[in-house]
Amino acid sequence: MKILTVVQARRGSSRLPDKVSLPLAGQPLLVRMVERVQRARLAGQVVVATTTDPADDALGALCAAHGIAVFRGSPTDLLDRHYQAARAFGADAVVKIPSDCPLIDPAVIDRVLGFYLETAGQYDFVGNLHPATYPDGNDVEVMPLGALETAWREARRPLEREHTTPFFWENPGRFRLANVAWETGLDYSMSHRFTIDYPADYDFVKAVYDALYPANPAFGLADILALLRREPGIFGLNNALAGVNWYRNHLGELKTVAAAQTKRL
Repeated sequence: MKILTVVQARRGSSRLPDKVSLPLAGQPLLVRMVERVQRARLAGQVVVATTTDPADDALGALCAAHGIAVFRGSPTDLLDRHYQAARAFGADAVVKIPSDCPLIDPAVIDRVLGFYLETAGQYDFVGNLHPATYPDGNDVEVMPLGALETAWREARRPLEREHTTPFFWENPGRFRLANVAWETGLDYSMSHRFTIDYPADYDFVKAVYDALYPANPAFGLADILALLRREPGIFGLNNALAGVNWYRNHLGELKTVAAAQTKRL
């Protein structure tokens, strides 16, 4: 089975412009994040899927300079971008990971993918977000090419095209869905924010990298949590944003997401 792990990235961002190019431990954020994804044993081929917008030419050049595979597609239709990338790279299954997860733990990627591979053929969609339990920013969603093609062909709502996967988890009667929960039994999805969308998030992510990366570039989730216990000031840098996610703008449209799964600013 050929696994294609797609890191979706673009330079445009209204809240934190060009966040994927911000410096982390001496390299652009996107490079550091791809390094983390590549540490996952089961990730297969890792590709950055950016847009055909000329503003993203710089991302294409950045990836080329670092030997990272690139696919360029629709600026707004992420479902199409993932499907076309899958076709271009001959994938049997696609893993969706957004580029705003620079602290993602490779072990989490392997845990979700391991479940998908162990149950091969039994599920049309496997993720760790419905419901989420890991700290926000450990997003992993896997789907076989056939199911992705069905969503690509039939999804109509703008949110389904923009966010790639809602067509699956909004239709549980049609697709065979599985969710991988954090093995600790804890739920930090609304209390710990490891994603990046605002300046305070960058302050947090940079502080974590500055503290952990020099001694251990392969630091993981347990290392981050231990750091936050030792250094509560780092935890507080973006904690006011914990629970803020894209669901907040679509609660009236999403049938399977409750108000408790998001927070407004």
